[in-house]
Amino acid sequence: MTASSFSDAEYLQRAHAALAAIELQIDRWLDEDVIDIDSHRTGGLLELALPDGSKLIINAQPPLHELWLAAKAGGYHFRLQPDGRWLDTRDGADFFQRLSDQATAQAGKPLAFAAPA
Repeated sequence: MTASSFSDAEYLQRAHAALAAIELQIDRWLDEDVIDIDSHRTGGLLELALPDGSKLIINAQPPLHELWLAAKAGGYHFRLQPDGRWLDTRDGADFFQRLSDQATAQAGKPLAFAAPA
């Protein structure tokens, strides 16, 4: 799947839906006193500050039709697939699974993010 397989409008809609799903999960965790993650969103950039001071940064990349994730373990690039999943451009890993794994590693407790319904 290449970036040109989706219109810019469809890419932006799906990228913003992914960011909104992450924010919604964080709000649930705050309401349920699971973990205190501060989130700050500016357009297509979502910064998550974990209790230990580490961060996860998710950034929409409109020219490439990708989502990028920056974590302690490194940087990852994900491209939207025809089935609606975001998959790593290097190893095919699912974005929400990779985000969950990195959040769990940095928070020191199990955290699971899910794709928007």
